Parts: sequence; C-alpha cells; structure tokens
Amino acid sequence: MLAAFTFNTAENLPIGLLELISESLRVSLPAVGLLVTGYGLTVAVASLPLAHVVRSVPRRHVLTGLLAALVVSSLVAALAASYGLLLAARLLTALAQALFWAVMGPVAVGLFAPGVRGCVVGALSVAGSLALVLGVPAGTWLGRRSGWPVPVALLAVLGLVCLVTIAVLLPTSPPDEEPAAYATGPDVRRFATVLTAGFLSATGAFAGYTYLVSFLGTVSGFAPGTVGVLFAAFGTACLAGVSVTAALLDRFPDAALTTAVATEAAGLLGLYAAGAHPVAAVLFLVLTGGALGPVFMTAQNAMLHCAPGRTDLALAANSGAYNAGIAAGAALGGLVLPLAGVRGAFLAGGLLTAGACAVLLGGRLWSRPGAARLPDTGRDRSGQ
Repeated sequence: MLAAFTFNTAENLPIGLLELISESLRVSLPAVGLLVTGYGLTVAVASLPLAHVVRSVPRRHVLTGLLAALVVSSLVAALAASYGLLLAARLLTALAQALFWAVMGPVAVGLFAPGVRGCVVGALSVAGSLALVLGVPAGTWLGRRSGWPVPVALLAVLGLVCLVTIAVLLPTSPPDEEPAAYATGPDVRRFATVLTAGFLSATGAFAGYTYLVSFLGTVSGFAPGTVGVLFAAFGTACLAGVSVTAALLDRFPDAALTTAVATEAAGLLGLYAAGAHPVAAVLFLVLTGGALGPVFMTAQNAMLHCAPGRTDLALAANSGAYNAGIAAGAALGGLVLPLAGVRGAFLAGGLLTAGACAVLLGGRLWSRPGAARLPDTGRDRSGQ
C-alpha cells in the first residue's frame, strides 16, 4: 500500500509543482507538463512488454528491483540541474510503475484467501487514491516552502522503506507457482470485454477531466479560488468511492465494474447537461469523482477472475490500455474543444463512457455458460 501511494504520488506530483520546476529549470510550462504526459505514455507502452520480459523472475526480486529504480530515479530527479536529466529520471520511474501494478496485484492477493482478494485489491487502490488526496497536496505544500526537489527526494525515502520491507519479508517462489498467478475462471471473451470497456471509459473520463478547470470557470462560473476546493472534493469523492466499492468487491465483482462505469457516464453527461448551474455542477462532479477510481480498481479485480493466461500479463495489458485511454482522452478533448467548446468535450466523454457501459452489458447478455473459456488443463488456477 505504501509503494502504491508512493508511485502514484510520484506520477502526479509535478502537477502541483509545475510553476516551481518551470522557474527553477528555466523551461516552459508545456515542457514541464510533458513530465506528466510522457510518464503516462511510457506506462501505456511499456506495461505489457516489461511484464513479458520478467515473467519467469521471482516476484520478490522483481519488486525489489522496481523499488530500487524508484529510489534511484527520485534521487536523480531531486538533484537534476537540467530539464533533460529530470525527464530521463521521470521516464525511469514510469518504467518501474508500468511493471509495478502488473506484479503487485497478483503478489498481494496471493497472500490471502480467495474470498477476500477483492478487499486486497481495494486496499491497494485506496492507497493509490490517497496519493491524489494527500500525497500530491502535501508534496505541493512542502515544495512551495522548501523547494521542489525536497518532496521528490522524500519519495526516495518512502521507496527505500518499501524496498527493505519487501526484500526481507516477502516469500520467494517461482512465478508460475504463486497462488494468484492464474485466474479463477479464465475467459477470453470476458477479458476482451473488460479491456475494451476500460479503454473506452478512460478515454471518456479524461476527454472531460483534462479540461475540468476551464469547464468550472467558463461554464459553471466558479471563481479561480474555488476551483482548488472543488478539486479537493473531487479527490475526496474518488477516495470514498474506492473505499465503498472495495467493501463490496468480493460479493459483487461483475456488478461493481458495470456500476462504476455507468456512474462515471452519468456524472460526465450530467456535467454537460446541467453544469451551468453551480449546485448541479458540484453534485455531478462528486459523482464523477466517486466513480473514476473504482472503474480502474474493479477492472483490475476482474482481470484476476478472467485472465486467459497469467494474471500479471493481464493486469499489465489492462494498465496499458487504461493509460492509453488517458492519453487518447486528453487528445480527443483537445480536438473537440475548438469545435464544440469545453461542454462538447464532456459530452464526447460521457458518450464514450456510456459506450463502455454498453460493451459490459452486451458482454454479459451474449455470454453463455462455458463459452469462450479456456479448456481445463488440470491446473487448479485458483492456487488452492
């Protein structure tokens, strides 16, 4: 959980330190923004290939290596005196995170009984969500008072704590023999459905979310000083949504994913339709935030149930697709903006997310018992 918190904080911390980094390194704000977008694109592209490369390496060794990369890259970033070196350090962190989410999920849930694995996935997601609610704001506050390298260096300290703990305490076993190395019910069709829906929902969400500041100011009429409070409300709603969904994930794994995507669609379309009214804008903003975190979490959990091969490869594919959706959503919103304004970006996002919901519902309606499932090879894929 601490490693999940640290990685997600590292990913998003430059958002709060944009101006400080820009002034310190004498580069433009868009160049500093590339530290975030380039990070996401690296995760999208590298997740599955890296998971394939290390598929036979014991998970304890992989995780300690990833955390060592986080420690080194954070220290290099904190000491960077040039933009090029900072960007290189960020890309190293992104490569580590691309593999982290693929490996950590099966390792963590494999330490617990199958009946509570959804709660374990939820715990990791709660920690990741805390990065946006606590990690980034705290890092921004510290950076403004002590300089931006200080919170970046602090990430190295947190990473070192995680590295030592995992290196000392995590059991070592061949990856194929890990308890959660294979899904409980491999299903090729379900896997494709979840992967497609995850990509569409991420594209839809970030087609609007990328331009949320502009929407709240120009459409809803909020003062600039209020926008920060609204972002805090959005992050709090995200954390609450993840926490509530985590408690129900083991009982309703399929319904949790569909409900999260449908709620996200309702929030985005509600902002488009009624966002000009401040009260309605806040309500639909909270609704969208409450769904955004659970969408990725429930998709990750679904992969542990339906992955047609190794779960780490399936989780890597899901993480890559989701990050590709983030990049595609930001690009889509940018294309719609000059044509239909910022409200149009939320409409496009809401329709795409509604399409993701239709994909999930269609997959459930068209599936038949035993259809598209892998043949029984005699392996107990639950690890029991």
